[in-house]
Amino acid sequence: MTIEGFAAPPALVAHARRFRAEGGTPAAPRVAATVLLLRPAGADFEVYVIRRVAAMAFGGMYAFPGGGVDPSDSQAHLDWAGPEPADWAARLGQPPAAAQAVVCAAAREVFEEAGVLLAGPAASAVVGDVSGDDWETARQDLEARRVGFADLLARRRLTLRSDLLLPWSRWITPEFEPRRFDTYFFVALLPEGQRTRDVSGEADHTMWVRPADALARAEAGELTMLPPTMVTLAQVAAAGNLPGVARAAATRDAATPVTPRLDLPEDGDPRFILD
Repeated sequence: MTIEGFAAPPALVAHARRFRAEGGTPAAPRVAATVLLLRPAGADFEVYVIRRVAAMAFGGMYAFPGGGVDPSDSQAHLDWAGPEPADWAARLGQPPAAAQAVVCAAAREVFEEAGVLLAGPAASAVVGDVSGDDWETARQDLEARRVGFADLLARRRLTLRSDLLLPWSRWITPEFEPRRFDTYFFVALLPEGQRTRDVSGEADHTMWVRPADALARAEAGELTMLPPTMVTLAQVAAAGNLPGVARAAATRDAATPVTPRLDLPEDGDPRFILD
């Protein structure tokens, strides 16, 4: 199917045509994780989005907090609450150790990029406000890799709440892109007592927005988004409310990857297609 409302940016079209003409070799995708933070908004709900700085891969695009799996995510030995790595392996289509690393990356990235910590002093609790100066120092140390995520949690006697992350989907960057990612999408409810903070050096604008409003603004040309972001927003919007999102997540296939391809007709506008 084509992705309605998404006109491929000229730079992407030019790169795709050049890649096809030159018979380019696809780059190996890097495993990554991204998180849709959600919060109630009256009878509806909102999602947190960030705009990547222009100098980055996919710069200028609105997306969700996230990034690549770091070697430290694979080496993490930490207190763990929620589904066991073997259960995550079944949901994500990865071996248990690799699945655990993806979940660790999701929790680490949402703390690094949004200042939200999905951890607590016990398996049934979540930390409250983590916006103080001491927490900000810890976040900066984590972001600079002066400390590992497992060490940060251990020093504060916290348990990673993997059960707060609900797997949603898996997307792989099109073959013509020079930097490719094999990205697992998760949804998570903003913990009570915490708030997002514009702390990421990789973003130049952040906001909370209703998924339907974000889509309308993207279709009007006000927000620039790539297909995974638009499709995921449409999917969570269709769930209706936060309980509906949780119910939908329980049955979603987060293991089978989706790879958009760019249709380049001789006549007509290029469009991304999901086979």
